[in-house]
Amino acid sequence: MAADRLVYLPLGGAGEVGMNMYLYGYGRPGHERFIMVDMGVTFPDMDSTPGVDLIFPDIAWIAERVDQLDAIYITHAHEDHVGALGHLYSRLNAPIYARKFTAHIARLKMEEHGYDGSQIITLGPMPEQVQTGPFKVGFIPVSHSIPESSGLIIDTPDGRIVHTGDFKLDETPGLGEPFDPQAWGDLGPVKALVCDSTNVFSRHPGRSEVSVGPNIEQIVRNATGMVVATTFASNIARVKTLAEAGTAAGRSVVLLGRAMKKMITAAVETEIIQDFPSTISPEEARDVPRQNLMLLATGSQGERRAASAQLSRGKYLGLSLSAGDTFLFSSKTIPGNEVSVGRIVNALSEMDVDVIDDKMADIHVSGHANRPDLERMHQLVKPQILIPMHGEHRMLREHAKLGEAGGIASVVAPNGTMVSLSGNRPEVAEFVETGRFYLDGSVQIGALDGIVRDRIRMALNGQVVIGVLIDEEDEPLTDAWCELRGLPELGRSKAPLADVLEEEVGQFLGRADSKTVMDDDKLEDQIKRIARQVCGNEIGKKPEVVVLISRLSV
Repeated sequence: MAADRLVYLPLGGAGEVGMNMYLYGYGRPGHERFIMVDMGVTFPDMDSTPGVDLIFPDIAWIAERVDQLDAIYITHAHEDHVGALGHLYSRLNAPIYARKFTAHIARLKMEEHGYDGSQIITLGPMPEQVQTGPFKVGFIPVSHSIPESSGLIIDTPDGRIVHTGDFKLDETPGLGEPFDPQAWGDLGPVKALVCDSTNVFSRHPGRSEVSVGPNIEQIVRNATGMVVATTFASNIARVKTLAEAGTAAGRSVVLLGRAMKKMITAAVETEIIQDFPSTISPEEARDVPRQNLMLLATGSQGERRAASAQLSRGKYLGLSLSAGDTFLFSSKTIPGNEVSVGRIVNALSEMDVDVIDDKMADIHVSGHANRPDLERMHQLVKPQILIPMHGEHRMLREHAKLGEAGGIASVVAPNGTMVSLSGNRPEVAEFVETGRFYLDGSVQIGALDGIVRDRIRMALNGQVVIGVLIDEEDEPLTDAWCELRGLPELGRSKAPLADVLEEEVGQFLGRADSKTVMDDDKLEDQIKRIARQVCGNEIGKKPEVVVLISRLSV
């Protein structure tokens, strides 16, 4: 009989920033008991996933073994760690453990999908632990850009695993729990450190959250018109700093955007904050002189429907920007969102609004550990094994090289790589098929189902719809009709493209033999070929072609 083994398996988050989902298992190969850490999403873009609402990890592998899953642990309440919970829970149906604030957000996610929230169990920080199968698990506080972020202490028969979650080494975060180096240094002996890799290429030590406050206060105090600031709604410490800067400058503070209000409400209800500055409603703000207003808006990543984007296009809830106003981006633009953010910045510039971002002033600090901070974490925890996670492949690889340089056995384990941690060095045990699922409207679809691929083809190439009517004697009854979508009306011949297509298809129908006309598949193939050939000659494109064949019954 094969010996028990301790394994790590990422389903998401190891190969991209976002969509975090990790499995830890212990037992005989094929019979392990598992726990899951985080259930996150990532977000679509118009280039590769047009029309998609959210992107999830493909959980098919663990769903097929759901009777081996004992629990789900959520490290913190960012969307890339908790956003898939309500969407995917019906396929997993395991108890969910989280700390108080994270549990509050998780219950809201579950309630949106018809659950009552009773599946979520609130745990305090270490030394409180819970036994789930072969694992004894507890939360250890870390600093991050959202309250009550935690790493996980996972005690196993083969030794202790430390899963950092997202973290930074901030001993003065201003709001929330400071990083406690003594607590982390006392965790040993540690078998494996599974560690955030996001900022491994940033070579300067991370700065504290409290460092941005004076700079923001100065900018707000010196501004002459209305001030608008955007940041991640979940960064409650930053939102509070911005609100306090507005209040100190004698401005009335307005929260704009559903996520902003939701997060502040959650923080108050869970007693994360008790002294948030007073705010006024957007309706009340209309009667306040603009130089006495500070708006805190959602949409720091250029989200089209968020408050910041709507302000850049005109009005939002009756409020608008004008020349001389100031707009602060107290956030970092996530790679991939540069075009969307740039669109907002340029629109604001056309209004003569002054835009200030983190490149122009020290008004943002990252919530992730930089390279020197990662080295310090390695030195504090002193793990036998290092597994980089939460990052693109290049980040995982660089972090593994950093670990090896420090004498730690390290491995690059992208999504789908099952790693055995039972020995003295990590070993790849097997590879598991992983992928992505999309939320498309209200339906979940596979990334390889072809739906989004067809959507992209239509967007790139346009579409031609051609209809033909065949009578009872298998003869074309009328001329073909044609409809164009996303294509120019006139081609090289200067004749309407639809007319040219109808003429060519009509000529083909007139000369087609009876076998072709009687066979829908052959008829469709021939008409598609003719349509693409005509469009190639007329407009230099070969569009997607849909052929509608209608036959009259005898």
